Order: sequence, then structure tokens, then C-alpha cells
Amino acid sequence: MAIKRCTLADLEELGEISVSTYYDTFAPFNTEENTRIYLEEAYNLPKLTRELENPQSAFYFLQDNDQTVGYIKLNWGEAQTEAIAPEGLEIERIYIKKEHKRRGYGKTLLLFAQETAKELQKKSIWLGVWEFNDNALAFYHTMGFERVGSHSFFMGDDEQTDFLMLKEL
Repeated sequence: MAIKRCTLADLEELGEISVSTYYDTFAPFNTEENTRIYLEEAYNLPKLTRELENPQSAFYFLQDNDQTVGYIKLNWGEAQTEAIAPEGLEIERIYIKKEHKRRGYGKTLLLFAQETAKELQKKSIWLGVWEFNDNALAFYHTMGFERVGSHSFFMGDDEQTDFLMLKEL
């Protein structure tokens, strides 16, 4: 297994993985129109380019047998999407392809984020999880995260809630 920092050369693959994993995970719980709108806004190539170029964000592919199985996006400083942990590291996304779920890849990326946070001398790691993503909520709880708040976001025209979870290092 290898973890590789993404560059602009990885933009197309990053976009494809973002759309497919988000769709596979959340489309069954949302309308087709709301899903389409969200995917077009969140994962268009100009937006992903800006995210890749942000010096306070980093994407990393997880590869197994030379195949990309998923990725993680980390934010620190002003790139964090919430101000709940100024001295923390945000895990904005852990996306694992559907055919590779439940094989320990998410845990591998989470432990990588934890080590990265320590290297950056961060005091905590945190993330947002959709309130109805029971599998993810259970996973993060077993990994030592505690719920510290919530925030709203829009999936198309549908207002939804993410639970904010934090782990002290």
C-alpha cells in the first residue's frame, strides 16, 4: 500500500473518484436532481483545481497494487471549513471506492491523517459526518472521535446536517 500526495496531474482521476464515491454513498438518500446539482457544484474541475492549489490543503491517494482505491483531503489553518479547532487538522473527505469498502482502507487513511496532524504539531483532528451516515458515525466513534457540534449544508435545495466530530491528539 502507498499514500501519494495528489498534484494537478491527478485532477481527472480525483474528479472521477469524487463523483463516483459521493454518488454511490449518498444518491440513494437524495433526489436525482439534488445529487446532480451538488456533484456539479462540489466536484467540477475548476473547483478541484483551486482546492489542489490551496497551500493549506492536501489530497492524498491511497493505492494498493498500483490501483487507486480512494483518497483523503486534509485542511489546516484558514482552509478549514469550520473554526471549531484552529489548532487542529480537518479531514474534509475520506472517499473509498465502493468495491474497496470494508477492507481497512478508511482506517489506514485516518491513521495517516493522525500522523500528519502530529507532524504539523496540531492538537486535534476533526471532521463532519452526515447525520444519517450510520456506518461512518460508528467508525469514527470507535476511532476515538466525539461529537462536538453540527452544521447545515445544502444538497441541491435540501438542507441537511453534518455532525462535527473531534479527536484530541
